[in-house]
Amino acid sequence: MCGRYNVIDDPLVQDLLEILGIPTRVQSRLNIAPGAKGQIVYETNQGRALEDAIWSLLIEPKPDGRGYRPSPKYSTFNARSGSLGTSPLWKKRFHSQRAIIPASGFHEWTGENGRKQCYNIHPVNSAIAFAGLYELWGFQGDLVPSFTIVTLPPHPNFRHIHPKSIPLMLRPEDFELWLDPQLTNTDPLQHLFKTRIGEPLFVEPIKSPEKLEIAGEVERIEADDA
Repeated sequence: MCGRYNVIDDPLVQDLLEILGIPTRVQSRLNIAPGAKGQIVYETNQGRALEDAIWSLLIEPKPDGRGYRPSPKYSTFNARSGSLGTSPLWKKRFHSQRAIIPASGFHEWTGENGRKQCYNIHPVNSAIAFAGLYELWGFQGDLVPSFTIVTLPPHPNFRHIHPKSIPLMLRPEDFELWLDPQLTNTDPLQHLFKTRIGEPLFVEPIKSPEKLEIAGEVERIEADDA
């Protein structure tokens, strides 16, 4: 996953939030990049919440003291599924700090430098529920949430778009398990890490991530058989 996604306050995202039991609405945001703020759904002591969070798990105060940035030492906006149970960075959070990131689509680029084509990729009939991990950082009295998006090994029907990985997009039947902080035995989650496309995807060539204007023939990638 190259590191851009978008979320649009439309009926598809509203349906997703309703399934998640979130009464508030998302804020539409285009071209969300690592270090920018997305919104995550996770369990708190007061119940399930939708909150702003910085996209990159490891963050630090900016040198000028104005806000926060991803750690310059480590890239933590994606977490490979194969290392969730073993890496010291992910292991604790995988066991008890899982989140869902609502989205409408994500972006990938193909082609050579200077001639790259951007694509907006999204399910045909639904919003996206990215699987993620989160952390709550305390910086000089500020409580600052951050998150990472879990990725799977490449899918054969998606390699021409991204040869290295595909984000883990949860289905509604998986939401409760993924968000349950009491589920510290992660064995029931292992089936999610089999690379598969759960529902058809549109792959739209676009002029820019900020406008999402289609600029060519749209490809449809069919879902894998159940």
